[in-house]
Amino acid sequence: MYTALLIPLNIGYQEILIIALIILLLFGGRKIPELMKGLGKGMKSFKDGMNGIEDDADNAKKTTEKVEEDSKDK
Repeated sequence: MYTALLIPLNIGYQEILIIALIILLLFGGRKIPELMKGLGKGMKSFKDGMNGIEDDADNAKKTTEKVEEDSKDK
């Protein structure tokens, strides 16, 4: 059922379990929630930045279209 999501990466459940155990050993149980919280904040910041860039591009496009319409009217 979920293996279809993992086929392109060629990662099975055993590999994911090994990776999770290595992360647990490296960072310890107390650090993992902090790491995930930081990762979540970073992803949110990235998404907000991307939305800001899209908004700026839309505003620039609208401004350009308005200037072109005003120049055609004259």
